[in-house]
Amino acid sequence: MTIPHLQKNARCADVVAMVEASGGVVIDRAVSSEFMDQLAAQLRPWIEKTPTGIDDFEGRRTRRTGGLIARSPKCRELLMNPLVLGSASQILGRATSLQVNATQAITIAPGEPAQVIHRDQWAFDMYPFAKDYQVIVNAIWTMPDFTAQNGATRVVPGSHTFEDKLRFTEADTEPAEMARGSVFLYPGTTYHGGGANRSDTNRTGIALSYSASWLRQEENQYLAVPLEIARMLPEELLRLMGYQRGAYALGYVDDLRDPMEFVRPDLAKRGLAR
Repeated sequence: MTIPHLQKNARCADVVAMVEASGGVVIDRAVSSEFMDQLAAQLRPWIEKTPTGIDDFEGRRTRRTGGLIARSPKCRELLMNPLVLGSASQILGRATSLQVNATQAITIAPGEPAQVIHRDQWAFDMYPFAKDYQVIVNAIWTMPDFTAQNGATRVVPGSHTFEDKLRFTEADTEPAEMARGSVFLYPGTTYHGGGANRSDTNRTGIALSYSASWLRQEENQYLAVPLEIARMLPEELLRLMGYQRGAYALGYVDDLRDPMEFVRPDLAKRGLAR
C-alpha cells in the first residue's frame, strides 16, 4: 500500500475516503509557493529562537516552534483551510465539536536520525481508545519539498487499523514525499515518525492538529495566544481554539458563563444550551 495523493480541488468526501482506506492522504500544492514564502518570513525569527529538543523523541537537532496562532497570521489561514478543516471535522464527526490540539513548526536539521515510529493519540496517556473512534487528526504542511533525503514524515500505510502499541522500524515505513505547499492529513491512529535528515539543509513542516473538544489540548491555546491577540481573531478561529463549550457542558466558567465572554462578550451565550 502506498500513500495516496489528491489535488487541492478534491472534495472533503474524497479526502475522508482516502484516509479511511489508507490511513492518510497527501493533498498536493494545497497552497501556493508564494503563500509559503510569506509564512516562512513570519516564522523565521521564532524558529531561530527555538531551542533544540532534549531527547531522542523531540529530536536533539530538531526545533519545535509552537504558539503559531499568535505568531503567524498565515498559520491561522492554514488552520482554517476549508478542505483540511472540513475533512478533519468529518473524521472526528462522532464528537460534538473539534478544537485546535497543537501548532508546531518542526524544523529537522541535517544529521537528525529518524524519530521513533508512534501514534499521535498516545499523547493522551496511552489511553486505549476504541479502534473505530478517532480523537485526533494531524495536518503536516510542507515549507520546502519533503523528500526521503531531507526527512519527509515516515508512514506505515494502512496502520490506522492495526493493533495498538506495536513497534516498527524506519524500514517498515514509506516517506510522505510531497511538493512545497502540500499537506499530509492523517488520523491519530496512523503509525508514523519524522524521517532522518540526510541532506545538507533544514526541513521544516507545519504540524497543525485537531482533536475532539472533550480532550485536553496538547498546546494550551489560552496561554499561547495572548488575550490582546485573541480579541482580534475571527469568531470561527476563537471557537476552534477552545473558546466554546465542548460536548454539552465542558469548559464553562463559574456561573455557567460561556468562555467566549472573556474575549468577545458580544458573542457570548447564556446557560448550557448551544
